[in-house]
Amino acid sequence: MSITTILPDVRSIIEKNVPRDEKLQAICELLDREVDVFDWTGFYLASKTEEKMLDLGPFVGESTNHTRIPYGTGICGQAAETLNTFVIQDVSQSDNYLACSANVKSEIVVPLMKDGEFVGELDIDSHKKDAITPELRKLCEDVCKEIETIF
Repeated sequence: MSITTILPDVRSIIEKNVPRDEKLQAICELLDREVDVFDWTGFYLASKTEEKMLDLGPFVGESTNHTRIPYGTGICGQAAETLNTFVIQDVSQSDNYLACSANVKSEIVVPLMKDGEFVGELDIDSHKKDAITPELRKLCEDVCKEIETIF
């Protein structure tokens, strides 16, 4: 794992002259490749067609049935509703977890804000309990601060 090079690499991706979703996909691939405990990395975006609804955006990992999530539902919906980062070290202990895969043990969800408005979130699952260290939380939050510039 090479955490120190991830933020500069994210900035390089953001500077490319490609559509936003291509940048988001490249960031998913970067995080998946560089952080060994990240097993599903993706973005849920605020729906353009329905209020208080998340739509699945670019991601890397197993496909999921959760392509649309109402605000307040699951960890992703909670993050959208409260605008807080959620770190769940053992999803089996969370009564509001939407299971995407039986292999998922821990999760982090970080809201993406643009000019004070919620635009989406970074959602990462790990197949290991207690996988989200304080350093990984900070990394994810820093990545999201960089990403906000492309919305």
